[in-house]
Amino acid sequence: MKPLPLAILGIAAFFGLLAGCDSSAKPQEPGANPAAQLQAIPAPDSGKYANLRDMRGWQNPYLIIRKDGIALLDPADSLEIILKPDEVLTRLAQLPPAAWPYGRVVAVRENSAQNADDGVAIRRNRGLLAGSLDEAHVSIRWVPSS
Repeated sequence: MKPLPLAILGIAAFFGLLAGCDSSAKPQEPGANPAAQLQAIPAPDSGKYANLRDMRGWQNPYLIIRKDGIALLDPADSLEIILKPDEVLTRLAQLPPAAWPYGRVVAVRENSAQNADDGVAIRRNRGLLAGSLDEAHVSIRWVPSS
């Protein structure tokens, strides 16, 4: 009867190790808190962008709230990188310091809702985004929808 408990213990240990080897999990670096990393960016300097009328001249990160997530506009090629709301701070923290000439501020606009369901999803994503940016002390310059 002794081999049975050892076999059960061995199987349990094997599955425990297997569960710990999730290949999709990315190791977190110590102190890799995106909100803390964003604090290294200087506070917003509204004098650098207050008189900016045409958002095509905006040089800081530009976010677009969509029904399927949050798009980070890549100004180099006008591509939208679609992110989940909980990925936005991490992506912003990965941007180089040169991407923040106005300080810790982002431009944000909403996509127009096509139907009621889209509107609900956009409002939900807006709330999630605004909350996470506020917690990270990132200012928002709201841009009217086109």
